[in-house]
Amino acid sequence: MAIRHRLVGGAPEEVWAVLADGTRYGDWVVGPSSSRHGEGDWPAVGSSLEYTVPLGPVKLTGETIVRICRPPLQLELEAFSGWLGSARIAIELRPWGAGTLVIVDEHPLRGPGGLFHNAAFDALLQVRHRSMLSRLAEAVESHGARKGEEG
Repeated sequence: MAIRHRLVGGAPEEVWAVLADGTRYGDWVVGPSSSRHGEGDWPAVGSSLEYTVPLGPVKLTGETIVRICRPPLQLELEAFSGWLGSARIAIELRPWGAGTLVIVDEHPLRGPGGLFHNAAFDALLQVRHRSMLSRLAEAVESHGARKGEEG
């Protein structure tokens, strides 16, 4: 299990606005080069986004399905990556002073990722999460800065 957290400069509702906007998935998720609407109304339970991940000359496709949605504090996703299997990605938002503590907890569920899950795999996820949380913070905080300029 790979758990990582980051304090983001924005209220939980501001962070949630980024998570709940399916068109902004590529702004904060590390890996996909493009994403598109799948089923349902993102981020309702059962809704999905489809995406493409380039790995050199190969392009993998995947799908992320919402499993739990409790706005504006909890979003749990299952990311399917073809033959690699799937992973559970839980995102929890906690009010923290003027900001939000964002906690990401990810672990493989199915396929080779689940079968061969180990500490080295978790270390790689930690690197990915550091980048993902940085991108999420930037998406939230840059929007907040623009709002301040407009107001």
